[in-house]
Amino acid sequence: MTYPLFDLSGRRALVTGSSQGIGLALAKGLAEHGASVVLNGRDAGKLAAAAREFIAAGHSVATADFDVTDAQAVERGVGKIEDDVGAIDILINNAGMQFRTPLEDFPAERWEQLLKTNISSVFYVGQAVARHMIKRGSGKIINIASVQSELARPGIAPYTATKGAVKNLTRGMCADWAKYGLQINAIAPGYFKTPLNQALVDSTEFSSWLEKRTPAARWGDVDELVGAAVFLAGKASSFVNGHTLYVDGGITTCL
Repeated sequence: MTYPLFDLSGRRALVTGSSQGIGLALAKGLAEHGASVVLNGRDAGKLAAAAREFIAAGHSVATADFDVTDAQAVERGVGKIEDDVGAIDILINNAGMQFRTPLEDFPAERWEQLLKTNISSVFYVGQAVARHMIKRGSGKIINIASVQSELARPGIAPYTATKGAVKNLTRGMCADWAKYGLQINAIAPGYFKTPLNQALVDSTEFSSWLEKRTPAARWGDVDELVGAAVFLAGKASSFVNGHTLYVDGGITTCL
């Protein structure tokens, strides 16, 4: 039995930062719903290893090892996918990083790195892909925001700033590109068990705080983000635009 509103057959998705963690989980989820997937990252070896998992499962997959923080590399990389692999129908801007330290001690170089990785990459890849989508009159862009688009906690102020920017850039992309037939939305994950969060997962103190703070009383598993991605990537969300969907166990609902 197929469900047309959530069927991604015949669609191609580029997922940035998809050799591990949330990006890999989302790429697998789209593939399981019929999409052909292009994995992206800077480490060709890790991408190749991830691609083998898709091939073993019978999914269509390609890899593109370009740096999403380099505007020229993005233009070349997206162009090569469009020319050699095929049209990009779905983009998930997932690449991101975290660095934790008190704001008064936050190194300037880390600030610049966070800006490039978490927000400039969304602009670079989003713009490069949208130029092709606009010509075709359709396309889905999903940016990965965060509960930190709404909340803050000590030690991650610059990360919070970048994820707030992702939320508003999503709105701006909608304002400019919806008229061309594109839907641009964001997913804002709560606290998920990923390599990025491993230090927090391993902290008994933090995990205890999180369980008390979150109505669902637990960490999220990355597979629980797949449904949101499939919804925003498919026909079911044809009139959803500029929206940020929080998948956070309820943490943003209460103080």
